Amino acid sequence: MKLSYRYLLVTTAFLFTGFLTSDSDIYFKINKSIELFGRVYRETAINYVDNINPETFMEEGIKGMLSSLDPYTVYLDQTHQNDIDLITKGKYGGIGATVGLRNDFVIIVDLLEGYSAQRQGMRIGDVIYEIDGIKITKENYAKLGTLMKGEPGSTLTMIIQREGAKSNLIFNLVREEIEVKNVSFSGFIPESSNNAYIKLSGFSRAAGEEVKDALIQMGKTKPVESIVLDLRGNPGGLLDAAIDVCEKFLKKNQLVVSVVGRDSNAVRRYYSEEEPVAKDTRLALLIDGYSASAAEIVAGAIQDHDRGIIVGDKSFGKGLVQTIIPMPYNSSLKITTAKYYTPSGRCIQEVDYSENSDILEVGSEDKNKEFYTDQERVVYSNGGIIPDSTVSGESESELVNQLVAYGMFFKYATNLLSDEENHALNLQSKDDLFVGFRKYLEDQKFEFNFEIDKIFERLETTIATRKYNSNIPEKVAELKLQFESEKVKELDLYRNEITKEINLELINRKEGRIGRIRSSLEGDIQFETALKILSMKEKYNRVLNKLD
Repeated sequence: MKLSYRYLLVTTAFLFTGFLTSDSDIYFKINKSIELFGRVYRETAINYVDNINPETFMEEGIKGMLSSLDPYTVYLDQTHQNDIDLITKGKYGGIGATVGLRNDFVIIVDLLEGYSAQRQGMRIGDVIYEIDGIKITKENYAKLGTLMKGEPGSTLTMIIQREGAKSNLIFNLVREEIEVKNVSFSGFIPESSNNAYIKLSGFSRAAGEEVKDALIQMGKTKPVESIVLDLRGNPGGLLDAAIDVCEKFLKKNQLVVSVVGRDSNAVRRYYSEEEPVAKDTRLALLIDGYSASAAEIVAGAIQDHDRGIIVGDKSFGKGLVQTIIPMPYNSSLKITTAKYYTPSGRCIQEVDYSENSDILEVGSEDKNKEFYTDQERVVYSNGGIIPDSTVSGESESELVNQLVAYGMFFKYATNLLSDEENHALNLQSKDDLFVGFRKYLEDQKFEFNFEIDKIFERLETTIATRKYNSNIPEKVAELKLQFESEKVKELDLYRNEITKEINLELINRKEGRIGRIRSSLEGDIQFETALKILSMKEKYNRVLNKLD
């Protein structure tokens, strides 16, 4: 039976062939290794002192073998098939809820509007206690997808715990075919302007058409004079989708990306094959350290052809291409088959997995090598896409970043909304929210752990093991106490930023992700920088080295 291959950006439309001839003995080495591996597996499975689950034992062997390569080459058993369908098709059977771990609890962190979970009254912040009789804990969190996803029309029973509720709540939910949108928001921002803002969150099959439709629909309302394409936090997806998105902005027949496999002489080049819907409109792309894979292909092509400006933080740096190969028993192998290169010739892969490896025999890419855009601007192959205007989106406060990491804003919003009297969010002033949050942190006995705390720990350990002057420990203790008071002051110092984070969580509960995205752009320094450059034609052209 002819097998069909599915490809991720991760993906390319072909498998490379002819690369096994480089070593005349490689077939012998492969067969010898397979025989040895099989013999070790068989003897251990049969003769080990305790009973062994043969299937699990083999899966662990496969995982161990692949772990010696790169983190993107993995074995996917039948429980991951829904995840593959989600990446390749942008659809899956589910209830429309996204879950996450918060302090050892599995919690609903997002709800898709119009689907079963949201329609039947589940809330963000609900703790999942049980699904179809199986108690849910952090230990079986990785397998949660197999319990929540399934054939459309099938049902599941979920028991949840809700803060403020006197007893557990039971939901009988019907799985539906859920289509995940790549464009999670589009609209004119600011509303009075002619700037089109598009938040692109993924790269499944329909990404290009969604971007095109968004631009056309906005263009029917009023002329689009500039575009901000937000790729921040976008982890990537299909190679074909990345090319399709680029075609909406690049000229027809411009090179989008080149893909090179094990045989470096076999290069596959992909060009834009359609007339762009936004041919000359001023364009800015927003990227950050979580923009990866397909997002970096788009950013690299736009930058190399000087089609638009790149604003934000350096991107993740994933320049590897994976192919999904169907395997027996409804399993798959996702394997890295190639590297991709931007139109100027850059490979933006950050990590060299062949370094210090006894298995991989390939050389690393040159770092910090100069390449040139169409307008002769210098760009570098030093891992990731470096913005034309680097503007950090991370908070300057170690405290705020820590509060985000520990989900304290999320939990505070859940706590507020567990009280029905607080359900009218407009009753909460900024001062009330901030004061309430401080009290909530105290009630939760939240401890701030800064980098300086680790320094003090090392210092105290060193002092304890050496014979220093007797007053040194006392002085260190005094200094440590002063820093403790500074931690508390930092809450007040970043009061506005903290209040904004709380408001975003509350707006997310009230208006959904669209409301959150719109509100998050207020005071967004990266977005505001892009808008400022776009509004000044002369500066925009100067950044791109274009002369009138």
